[in-house]
Amino acid sequence: MGTKRFIAILAAFLPLLSFAQGDLVIINGVGNRDIPPAYRISMNPTIIDTTIGAPVQQYPLLSLRFPTNIHVDTIKPVTIKVEPKLQQLYSTYVKLGVGSELMPLGEVYFDSKRSRKYVYGVHAKHLSSFGNFTGFAPAQFDRTRTNAFGAINEKNYSLRGDVHYNNQGLHYYGWQIPTDSVDRSTIAQRYQDVGGAFSFDSHKKDSAQLNYKINVAYNHFNSKKPSDSLSAWRGSENYIAVGGSGWYRQGKEVFAAEANVRYNGYRYGTPSDTLQFAADSGLVLNNTVINLKPTVTTQLWNNRFRAIVGFDFVVDAHTQTKVHLYPVAEVKYSLFNDIFIPFIGVRGGLKQRTFRSTVDDNEFVLSNLQLKNENTSIDVYGGVKGSLSSRISFNVNASFARVKDKAFFITDTTFSVGNKFGLIYDTLNQTTIEGSVSYQLNEKLKVDAIGRYYSYLLLNNTYAWNLPQWQAGVRGSYNLYDKFLVNLDVNFEGGRKALVYAMEDGVTIENGQMAKSLGLITDINLGLEYRYNKRISAFIQFNNMASQRYYRWYNHPVQIFQVMGGITARF
Repeated sequence: MGTKRFIAILAAFLPLLSFAQGDLVIINGVGNRDIPPAYRISMNPTIIDTTIGAPVQQYPLLSLRFPTNIHVDTIKPVTIKVEPKLQQLYSTYVKLGVGSELMPLGEVYFDSKRSRKYVYGVHAKHLSSFGNFTGFAPAQFDRTRTNAFGAINEKNYSLRGDVHYNNQGLHYYGWQIPTDSVDRSTIAQRYQDVGGAFSFDSHKKDSAQLNYKINVAYNHFNSKKPSDSLSAWRGSENYIAVGGSGWYRQGKEVFAAEANVRYNGYRYGTPSDTLQFAADSGLVLNNTVINLKPTVTTQLWNNRFRAIVGFDFVVDAHTQTKVHLYPVAEVKYSLFNDIFIPFIGVRGGLKQRTFRSTVDDNEFVLSNLQLKNENTSIDVYGGVKGSLSSRISFNVNASFARVKDKAFFITDTTFSVGNKFGLIYDTLNQTTIEGSVSYQLNEKLKVDAIGRYYSYLLLNNTYAWNLPQWQAGVRGSYNLYDKFLVNLDVNFEGGRKALVYAMEDGVTIENGQMAKSLGLITDINLGLEYRYNKRISAFIQFNNMASQRYYRWYNHPVQIFQVMGGITARF
């Protein structure tokens, strides 16, 4: 409806409304009003909550069904790992073989089986050769070694002892003369070696107690006598050593001390007498060395850092009595969980030279020798060692040493025709650089490689006679299914010089001394073993596979390619 129409209707009704509202009329009257009686409400007052509760809505549960897939997995049977049984031990091992150049070989081991308390055994080995070298004197040799040992191991101590007897025969074959023109008895030599050692070790578990070791040793060594009437005219010596050491741990320090008395009595011929000519006179040398060596070792930083400090006090009672004091110090630190272990140290010492140790170095020596102790006044060394992995380890080091009365073997022309060696002594400064690496894959594969370089500076001689300037070697073993065993040994040496007294091919003269190069040593040896079972096996050994007739000593060549084969048995 429009606004104008609404106003018109309202204006039409206004007069009617005004007439209905006339004057007010009031009427007065009299009457009775009934009032109902009052009564008491019997109900108690209560509070009526006016809040209206919201109704609770009920929702039915949805009926949902999910498909269930049932799959039964295959359960592997339970396996129980049983630790492998200890390998069966056999008390006896025998090795028999024969090689080219008529070389018989025999070896026997007899050992006790597993025992926590008692250990004992016997070992014997024989190797000989009936071969010769074309154009040289007879070269046959034989070596027999025997050793018996025993030990008692208790909770707090151990007793150990051994005795040995060695017999070695050889010929001074370094003489270029037809073999048939030489009487073998005139160039024959035989060394006999008998002795024994005893030691007592305490190994108490309580670190607050002192542990100690006591050792005693005796050895007799002699060469062949010329004849029954000249039995005294041979090299002979008696060696006696008594020593002990002790150590005590307190906190992170270990206090230790070592003391030794070593006596060696060397005798050749009768004192003040001569044999054949004036130069071959009797010798009696009493050589006693006494030393006391206290040290302190400490470890820090979870044993990553280790240091040892001490000294070695030595009394040298030989032709003259001298006193020496040598330093003992070494520091090393483990980096990256033993991956790299750098170390540095300084040391020194007195090496007692005996007739036996000289023959071990060179069996073609004279029996009348002037023996002097080797005095290393200082030896400084350092390097790094460690492991690149669980299978690879390495060692790189260098050292510098100053040695007085260093012994060198030179060809003798005074008492022989040049087929024997004597000793000269000189002061030597020696620098050595060495590196090695090892790889091991369980007991299956093992490989070691090493290389050394030497630098010599002598006081009176031009060269360090018969010593190599460098060495290199590789050694490896491979085990295929514990059925086939392969061993490889490769050695190289170079830079060796020999002092000679006559001009010949390859001889040079320097500082008035004649020197001849001994050439390169290339020695390759390969061994193969086939195990038929745990008790029986067969072996074959190839020696000097390069077939090089190199000279180990001046005028002393070695056999060329050799083959040796045989069997082994355990029972």
